Amino acid sequence: MRRIIILAATASSLAACSLAPVYTRPPASVATAYPTGPAYKNSDAGNPRTGDPQASADEIGWRAFFKDRRLQRLIGIAIANNRDLRVAVLDIAQTQAQYRVQRAALFPSIAVTGTQEVEGLPTSTDIPSPTSGGAATAGSATATTQSIESTGSSGGVYRYFTANLGFTSFELDLFGRVTSLSRAAFETYLSQVQERRSAQISLVAEVASSYLTYLSDQELLRLTAVTVVSQAESYRLTKMMLDGGTTTLLSLREVEQSLDTAKANAVQYTRQVAQDENALTLLLGTPLPADLPPGNGLMDQGLIADLPAGLPSALLTRRPDILAAEHTLLSANADIGAARAAFFPSITLTASDGVASNQLNHLFTNAATTWLFSPEINIPIFTWGENQGNLDYDKIQKQIDVADYQKAIQTAFREVSDSLAARGTYGDQLQSEQALEAAAADSYRLAQMRFRAGLDTYLTSLDSQRTLYSAQQTLIEMKEEQLTNLVTLYKVLGGGWNEHDSDVRDGAP
Repeated sequence: MRRIIILAATASSLAACSLAPVYTRPPASVATAYPTGPAYKNSDAGNPRTGDPQASADEIGWRAFFKDRRLQRLIGIAIANNRDLRVAVLDIAQTQAQYRVQRAALFPSIAVTGTQEVEGLPTSTDIPSPTSGGAATAGSATATTQSIESTGSSGGVYRYFTANLGFTSFELDLFGRVTSLSRAAFETYLSQVQERRSAQISLVAEVASSYLTYLSDQELLRLTAVTVVSQAESYRLTKMMLDGGTTTLLSLREVEQSLDTAKANAVQYTRQVAQDENALTLLLGTPLPADLPPGNGLMDQGLIADLPAGLPSALLTRRPDILAAEHTLLSANADIGAARAAFFPSITLTASDGVASNQLNHLFTNAATTWLFSPEINIPIFTWGENQGNLDYDKIQKQIDVADYQKAIQTAFREVSDSLAARGTYGDQLQSEQALEAAAADSYRLAQMRFRAGLDTYLTSLDSQRTLYSAQQTLIEMKEEQLTNLVTLYKVLGGGWNEHDSDVRDGAP
C-alpha cells in the first residue's frame, strides 16, 4: 500500500508552469481625473467622521453616510432579508463548489476497491478446465483446483477475490492544462464574490432612494392636504360672495377647479405613498416593522452626509463591478493556457496495489500481493482543427472580456461624472427654488391683503395661491432629487459595502 501512496504523491508533484499568457491589466481608456467646469464644484466636506478631504467613498461606512436612524434600520433589515442578495450569496457558494471540483483534478483520486468474481463453468470435453491448465475466463489463469466447486456432471463454480488501493486515469499536469482550468474556476469564484458586493451596494442605494421617494410623497401628501383645506375654505367664501352678489360665477368656477385639482393630487399622492411602502417591503424582504425609530423629514437636516468630490478616477478600479469584470478577464486568460496545453502530449496514470486470491481466507497473505502500474501517453496528431478552434475561441473571448472590462470603467467614469455635475448644480437650483417659494408665499400674502382691503379681485389671490402650491411641490421634488443624487454618487464611487468606517474594504463574505 505504501507504494501507491508514494506514486500518487510523486505524480501530483509533476506539474509544469502554465501556458497562459502573462496578464497585463488593459488600459482604462478614460481620463485620469474627473471633468471640470461650471457644473463641477469641489467640496472640502470629506469623511463625515474624520473630516479628511481625501477619504474615498468606499471607505465611508453606510451608517456614517446615512445618518437618519430610521433609514439605518431599514438598510440593515434589507441586507439581512433581501432575496436578491441571498441569491448572490448562494451564487458564491455555488461557484466555490465548482472551483473545488475543478481543483480536485490536480490530485489523484485514490480509492479502495474490493471484488468477488463468481462464474458458473460448464463441464465439457470441448472446453478446457482450470485443472487441466486451460484458461476458464479472462484473468483466471492462476486459479487452482480449489477454485472449482463440483456441481455434478453439469459443471462447476469459479471464484476469485481482489482488494486494491489505487487511482485510475490521473493526468500528469506537465503543460499546465489542469492548473489553468483550476485557475479559471478560481477567478470565476472571485468574480462572483465581487458581484455579491456590487449587489449589496446597489441594494443599499436602492433602499435609500426608495425611502427618499417615500418621504417626498408623504411631504407632497401633507402639502396637498393643507391645500385642499385652504381651497375648500376659498370655495366656501367665494360661494357666499356669489350668493351676496359681490362676485361672479366665473370666479366660483375658477376656485372650484383649483379645489378639484388639489383633491385629485391628494388621491394621487395617497396612492404613491402606498406604492412606496410596497416597494420598500419588497426591498426589505419583510413587512415594515412597527417599531421603527423616529426619523427626519425630507426637508430636515441630518438625513444624509456630504461626500468628498474631486476624487481621482483611479479609485474606480476598486468598484466591485469593475473588479468582477477583471476577474472574468483573468479567467479567460487562464482558459487560453488550457487551450494551448491541448496541443501537447498528455500522460495519464493508472496504478493499484493490493491482493488477489481464489480463496477468501488466503486474500490477505504475502503470497496474494499484486500491483499494477499503467502509464498512457496521448499525442495529438490529427484533430482536424478542434484544438486550434478551441484556442481561437478562448483568445476571442479574452478580447471580448477586455472590451467589457474597459466598458465597465468607462460606464463607471460617466456615472461618477454625471453625479458630480448634478451635485455641483443641484445646490444652486435648490436655492433658486427656495427663493421662488418664498417669493410666491409673499405674493400670496400680499394678494390676500389687497383682496381683504377691496383693492383687488379674488382671482388675483387665487392665482397667487396656485403659484405658491406649484412652487412648494417643485421645491419638495427638487430636494428629493438632490438627496437621491448624493445617494447615487455614494453608490457609483463604491460606497455601501462597509457598515462602519473601520471595516476591511476587501474582506470576502
